[in-house]
Amino acid sequence: MHDRRDQDQETGNAAPKHRAPAAESDTEAEAVVFVCMTCEVPLTGPLTRLPAVPELPYHAWWDAEEPGPSPPTVPSGRYAVETEPYGAPLVVSEVPAEAMPRYGTISDEHGQYLVSQGPRGNIVINPDDAHGLEYHHASSACCGATPTGGLNQRCACATLVATLCSDCCCPYELHLSADHVRAVLP
Repeated sequence: MHDRRDQDQETGNAAPKHRAPAAESDTEAEAVVFVCMTCEVPLTGPLTRLPAVPELPYHAWWDAEEPGPSPPTVPSGRYAVETEPYGAPLVVSEVPAEAMPRYGTISDEHGQYLVSQGPRGNIVINPDDAHGLEYHHASSACCGATPTGGLNQRCACATLVATLCSDCCCPYELHLSADHVRAVLP
């Protein structure tokens, strides 16, 4: 694997440490692999960037024959960068608002709406495109994980690297932390 930052250092252009590669306007977008910053283990296969996180696919989870995750937000083999805050911490909002993108509204025990003040710039992928991650802690609902507790997936080296959202009534997506993973050329 060849690290994009190595190329930039060779040419004298300093690239930001935690930035995902820029989107390509051509149909021939450059594929990247996301690796753990701590141990360099690949966490995905080659993925190409979408211009934005896709709209949430419609899924009538309440009518599903069996509980399980919704259809994935991001198609297999692709990724997108989340521009809005996502995950923990959640703070009280004075006005009703979506807690985080594609998640809907939630409230605390006092009926106050909560919104994310979590990180921006997460890399959103199809959870099925991740390799070797282990579920770390429970912030779960009836049949899967929720993002409300923050990072809940760890690499084999024990570094928390991602937040899985997989409950039946939530979007099915994995948010790789831009502070804990980086993109390399395959």
